[in-house]
Amino acid sequence: MKTASAADRINLMFRAFSDRTRLRILHLLQGGECCVGDVGEVLDVEQPNASRHLSYLRRAGLVRVRKTKNWSYYSLAPAEEPFHAKLLECLVCCFAQVPEMQADQARAKKVREPGWCCPGQEETRAGKPRKSDKGERCCPR
Repeated sequence: MKTASAADRINLMFRAFSDRTRLRILHLLQGGECCVGDVGEVLDVEQPNASRHLSYLRRAGLVRVRKTKNWSYYSLAPAEEPFHAKLLECLVCCFAQVPEMQADQARAKKVREPGWCCPGQEETRAGKPRKSDKGERCCPR
């Protein structure tokens, strides 16, 4: 497998930062680990869309995934180089004042409350039926 050069990694990170949805996901993950369903719920995007953006962020080295059984949990990847650390610092200070991201954080707080996280629920907070009918809990809360 070919190892990406530092320039390639930087380019990939910049491209990851060029999309508003991916920036919102990064900002959301600053509050802690989330499953794909939570990301979709908070950002009000369909699960395949959330998964695609999370995959892109993972390839860029900005998020990591932890898998358990049928579920994937995403969190911010620790910064392994100064450039990565500075990008995350920028995210913290530059986007804290963006109203859309503040609204995301308010929705995230509600989604993270016990009982509102998993596909076994009858419906989402927005009143939409959940896609999964497996009835299993995705998060150990």
